[in-house]
Amino acid sequence: MPIEYPSREELGQILKKAKRIAVVGISNNPERTSYMVSEAMKNAGYEIIPVNPTVDEVFGIKAVAKLTDIEGHVDIVNVFRRSEFLPEVAKEFDQIDADVFWAQLGLENEEAYEFLKSKGYTVVMNRCIKVEHALTK
Repeated sequence: MPIEYPSREELGQILKKAKRIAVVGISNNPERTSYMVSEAMKNAGYEIIPVNPTVDEVFGIKAVAKLTDIEGHVDIVNVFRRSEFLPEVAKEFDQIDADVFWAQLGLENEEAYEFLKSKGYTVVMNRCIKVEHALTK
């Protein structure tokens, strides 16, 4: 199956509708991209849920170890893990109440894409959520 992603217009609609973003692989180091991108999204009004078993909190928000530890609905799961880990994250994503699987710029994995699409999920890979938000506001 060829990898096809939502158009920029569709990405804008996703971002306008979304309220809660779970960030897998977020760092508590302000110099890391995952921190900076998530901070920008938080400042834009999104609720950020840090997902990283190696940190206690980010932005004063208690981190959870894995997606399945999150209570309630998640609109977007934004992933900052290397491409080879995307199938594992996709399987965990499938176990929670979430709408969109979003792998950050530079991250793509055909296995994860095909798994998620076969289950009817919206999948975005190799796009920066912060950039797309800025381009579609």
